[in-house]
Amino acid sequence: MPNQDQLSLFDDSTLGQPEPAAATAPDLIPTDAKIPIPPGTYQTMNQLAEHCNSCHRCDLGNSRTHAVIGRGNLQAPILIVGEGPGQNEDETGLPFVGKSGQLLEKILASVNLNTERDVYIANMVKCRPPSNRLPTPNEIAACKPYLLEQIRMVDPKIILLTGATAVRGITGDKRGITKIRGTWIEWEGRLCMPIFHPAYLLRNPSREPGAPKWLMWQDMQAVRDKLDEISK
Repeated sequence: MPNQDQLSLFDDSTLGQPEPAAATAPDLIPTDAKIPIPPGTYQTMNQLAEHCNSCHRCDLGNSRTHAVIGRGNLQAPILIVGEGPGQNEDETGLPFVGKSGQLLEKILASVNLNTERDVYIANMVKCRPPSNRLPTPNEIAACKPYLLEQIRMVDPKIILLTGATAVRGITGDKRGITKIRGTWIEWEGRLCMPIFHPAYLLRNPSREPGAPKWLMWQDMQAVRDKLDEISK
């Protein structure tokens, strides 16, 4: 059984810094969301970040402060996909930097994972939806090519999908997160696991067996074991 430190999952975290932007011509972005961004368009994450900060493939670009690209190790074995930026993320340009991000860092640490070595974090959409609402299917479709390019460049062994929006956006699976969390899904030749979004755990703090936080601990142990297995 996990100890209380492992299940409290609330320690403060040291967060990474954004990468400097590269000089990439923004007029090369297909402004019509119906026009795909071909695989291999970007050679570096900096190029992608420059395009995202100039992108208007959907209306979210009209109200953003910063596009939120990602943070962590660009060669990480694990890539975590969130839903979309909130206010803290929009202001800093970094994903998962508020209370959910602090919780995520502690969850990772509980199984000896960290964002400097093991994890890269990105979102389904790069710009904050108004009032922190869920991104719409059209917004996800417009932004998904950027995420696919991030997955291609990082080339992770495992993808963690936080919440139903990330699961649906990547795999198309419309089942609720409580039904599919903790199960391995193969997508495009990659191992994916749906997990609870940290914000859901903040709203459900119980550590009793069967509670969301307890289930998250089981899921993260399975992720740790799988990573150890495939890294041998």
